[in-house]
Order: sequence, then C-alpha cells, then structure tokens
Amino acid sequence: MADVHPEHAQLQADRIYLGWQYALLHPDPGPAPKRPSPLENPPEPVDPEWIRRERLNEDLLNRPVRIVRAFMAGLATLILVLGVTEMLSWSFAAVGVIAAGGIAAFCSYAVHQGDRAVRHRIREREAAGDRLREERDRELFLAQEEHAARYREWAEKKERHDRQLTWYAVAVPDEIDRIDVAGGTLPGWSALITLLGATRLYSGGHLTVLDLSEGAVAKDLIELARRGGDEPLVWVLPVDLPRLDLGATLAPEAFADVLAHVVSVSEEHRTTRDLSFDNAILERVLEVLGESATINQVTAALRALAQVGDPREDLRLGLITATQLERIGTLFGRGVSDRVVIERAWALESQLRKLETLGSEAVRLPPARLRVVSMDRQAGVFGNRVLGTYVATALTHILRQSPASERPWYHTIIVAGADKLRGDVLDRLMDACETSRTGLVLTYRSLTPTVRERLGRGHAAVTFMRLGNAEDARIASEHVGTEHRLELAQLTETISAAGAGMDGGYVSTVGQAEEGEDGRETTPADLKEDITESTEWGRRATKAMGDTERVLHRSREFLVEPHQLQQLPTTSVIVTDATAEGRRVRLADANPAILTFPRTTLGEFDEIRDAVLERAQDRRPDPHEPNPFEDAPPNLGPPPARLDWRRRR
Repeated sequence: MADVHPEHAQLQADRIYLGWQYALLHPDPGPAPKRPSPLENPPEPVDPEWIRRERLNEDLLNRPVRIVRAFMAGLATLILVLGVTEMLSWSFAAVGVIAAGGIAAFCSYAVHQGDRAVRHRIREREAAGDRLREERDRELFLAQEEHAARYREWAEKKERHDRQLTWYAVAVPDEIDRIDVAGGTLPGWSALITLLGATRLYSGGHLTVLDLSEGAVAKDLIELARRGGDEPLVWVLPVDLPRLDLGATLAPEAFADVLAHVVSVSEEHRTTRDLSFDNAILERVLEVLGESATINQVTAALRALAQVGDPREDLRLGLITATQLERIGTLFGRGVSDRVVIERAWALESQLRKLETLGSEAVRLPPARLRVVSMDRQAGVFGNRVLGTYVATALTHILRQSPASERPWYHTIIVAGADKLRGDVLDRLMDACETSRTGLVLTYRSLTPTVRERLGRGHAAVTFMRLGNAEDARIASEHVGTEHRLELAQLTETISAAGAGMDGGYVSTVGQAEEGEDGRETTPADLKEDITESTEWGRRATKAMGDTERVLHRSREFLVEPHQLQQLPTTSVIVTDATAEGRRVRLADANPAILTFPRTTLGEFDEIRDAVLERAQDRRPDPHEPNPFEDAPPNLGPPPARLDWRRRR
C-alpha cells in the first residue's frame, strides 16, 4: 500500500487539483481522564470528642453505683472495727461485713461492666472506620486500574489525533473535459488559478491563461513558474498587440471566421444569417488580399469597400495596391444590395480597427510552458471585449487544426472572466478543447442566462465560490442541493479574512524577449518551497500561521443555503462532480499555501480513509495471542500531591 505521508506524496498528472479538504479521520478525544484522587472525602478517624462524651455518660450513669459502693465499703470497715474492739459480737459483725462487702463488690462489678461496654463501643467504632478505609482502598485500587486502562486508550487516541493528516487534496480525474467555476472574487480566482496552474506545470504540462478579468489573477502563478525554472510569456493587450502572432498561420477561411466573430462581440442579438453575411464579406476581401493579409490590410480594404475616407492614403502606405482596389470595387454588384454591403463593411472596419496593429512587430519567441494573455485595465471596456473574443476564437481554430493530445489535460487553457464572451464563442471553444483533449477551465463572475445554459453541460465538473448576488446564490444552492452538510475549517476563514486585495498588474515579457533566448534554470523545483517564497499566498499564510495555531483543529458545519454561499470565505470552493458511485459534493480551500502545511497530503480523503480502515483490519490483534502490555505497570498519569492520605494517631 502506498505511503500517504505528505513527505512522500507526489503530484499525479492524471488528477486536476482544485483545493484542500479539511477533515479529521480521528476525532479529538478531549481532555485526559481524571485520575481518582484519594483525597476526595477520606474516611475520618474516631472522633475524640465522641469518646469523651461516651465516657462522660458512663461516668454519670455509674455515679450512684460508685456512691453505694463507697458507702458499703465504709460500712463493712466500720463493722469490722466494731467487731475487733468487741463492741459487736463476732457473729453479728461477720454477717454485716459479708453483706456490706458483697454489695460493694457487686457495685464494683457493675462499674467495671460499664467501662468495658464503653471500650467495646469505641473499638467497634474504630473497627468500622478501619473496614471503611480498607473498602475505600480496594475501590481506589480498582478505580486506578480502570483509570490506567482508560488513560492508555486515551493516550493512543490522542497520539493518533495529534499525528493525523488534516488537509486532503480535492481533485477530479482528467477524464472530465472541463471545469466550470461559478462566482468568486479576484483574490479567490488568484488562489484557484495559482493552485491549478502550479500543479499542472509541476506535473509536466503546459498552460495558457486568457485573463479577461482585468485583475491580474495569474500574477502569483507567473512568479511561481519563473521560480520553478520556466520563463513565462506574458502579453498585455492592447500594448503587446503588435507582438502577438496568434492567428497568423490561419487559413483565409478560418481567419475570416475569426474576424466575423470578433465583429459580433458588440451585437448581442446577432443571428447565424448575419454572421454568415459578415463572414462572406471578409472571405471575399481576403481572397483579394491573399493568404498573407494582415488586419490593417483588411481594414484598408473594408474602408475602400465602404467608401470611407481617401483610398489614396492606403495606397501610399502600401496597405493595398491599385489592382486590389479595383477588384474590391467590383466584388459586389450594384443596386439594393450595395447599400447593405456598404453598411456592413463600415461596421466591420470600425471594430476591426482595434486589431490593426496585430502581429505587426511579431518576433520568434522562445518556447514557454506558461503563456498568459491579459487585458490592460487602463484600456477601454469594449476594446478589451474585442481583443478577448479574438484571442478565444483564434485559440479555438488553432485547437481545431491540432491533433488530439495523447494525454488529457497535457495542455490546459484557463479563461478567467469567461462570462464576457458570447455564448457561441464559448460553445466553439468547448467543442475544440473536447475534441483535442485539451483541458479547459472557465471562471464566471456571475450566472447570466448564457452561463446558466452552459454550466456543467457535458462531462464537466462544476465548482462554486462566493456568490454575492442573491439570485446567483439561490441557483447555485439548487444546483448543489441544500441537503448537503459541509465542514468549513476556521483556518480558512481566518487566513481568507486576513488576505489583501489584488495589487498591481502584469508586466509584459514579450517586449524584452529576444529570439533564441531561454532563461530557464536547471535546478530541481520544489513546489512547496516555491509557493512559500514566490507567491503572495505563501507569504500571507506563513505570516498568519503564528496567529492561527490555536484554530488549526476548529471547524464548523453549514448547509448549502443561499445566505451561506454569499458568506463563503474568499478561497472556499464547493466542488461537484459525477463518479461511478454517484455525485460527489466536497468543500475545499483553494489556498495554494496549504500544500506547505506539515499535515497536508496530495492523497484524497476517501482513498486515505479506506487505506486506514484496511490497515486497521490487517493489524487487528489475535484474541489468543498474549498481550505484552498486560504485566506492564499502568500509566496512571500525573501523581497526586500526597499518596498516603491516612492520619497518624
């Protein structure tokens, strides 16, 4: 059986890691059993005051008898003296002495019996106290033996509890085609993308991030990849648009299709007929310009077709030739359709102008396993939507032309803020990733109607993060099911609350990259150390760990209800996926720094629980085998302050 200790656990390439689940296989046994103390209500010795009262009572009872005895003894003496002096006859004196002496003797016997009875009662009281002490001693001995057994059992449970793993990996198999992430904040996305991307890169895969969130959510992932020996490529659009060569090798038909989808980004109610019409115009223009046409040449041709501006300026700049200008003028017939073509050509040109500099300064860049294309938050909102649609559509066509990968998720694409793309663009990207066996992760800030139609469609895993909108939270709770009870670690709430917002932005790397440059290091990479040293999550967790040691084993349960989903910590992720045994619902913490904790494992909770149960059954003791601990001295715990509780008399 494989060792699941975190020191030996390894990343598995066939698993997609989405976070860490807090769970305890062995519950806290609580405080140690209290040792029975002999000082609790010890038996009291015979009270001297009681002895004094008993003797006093006996003296009071015997006082008349003693008086009679003294009188009779005196009388017997007097009679004897009278007999000796012959004042009485000896016969009469003898009878008187015998009678008075007998009465005095009887009184002495009565006094002796009373004293003997008092001593007997005192001895009985002392014997009863001795018997009570002996009974207490026997009970204490039995209680201490029972306490020793319970203490050994408690110590064993306590040791298992203190040494057990507390964070287990939450992963989905690479058999799924896609992961949909609904809701979340920018710091939460940053944690999830850093964890997911790091585990893919460190297991030998390639990663492409299309960041439409304008929040630099892959910044930590870039630093982590750089520390791991790779040199990521980062394009910040529109500044790096001249150096972006994405789509440069597409055929004219595919290029026209890409540009047609880019134009439709601003028209929410576009139909297939309108898209086909734009595609037909662009295909004919590209036929005139040739296979090596650039975007600025296409826009120049569209201006000529729409009769906008002076075509002599484009002729002077060499964007089109006189022959091409003449052919463009005769592409479409005259008449009613002429006005329609002019209007559509004008609309195409007005939107494609934002891509005019695309690939104008493209250089050959060194290969990189991490590529990030982001939108500059300083740019216009509409322009960023156009650029994002172009990158997504171009990636789709490249994937459609690529052969299927031998290993699923070897190449992974993450689209942050996918709700900014049109539904048909998302559909085409999903289909292309599925056929090419490319992993796809889509994050949505809100559950728009377009997102709800596609959430979890096909063979996909769905995850939910914090949902600020009440309607989105209601839809998410219905999707997950309100009957599920999940356990949330207090450490997640503490570190998430201490987390800062997203600071800064991306720094472009393609501007400084030179042909043939490869700055990757050859030193072996350590994912735990790299997370601690290079990511903000690692530094934040290390700083907060000193203040959160007291909450490492605290957690609370909650039901999947709308108001609870609106209050989820930043890094909490509810993961739902379908398996052969049924649908699973798990709560995870996407904080990548949890991997550096000493009690974190890359194994999943269900697997390790089954392994522990199997190992416990294999190690079950034989009842006929002698127990080596039977004759061992019991561990009674800390000794009491005083072992001999008897009072000296």
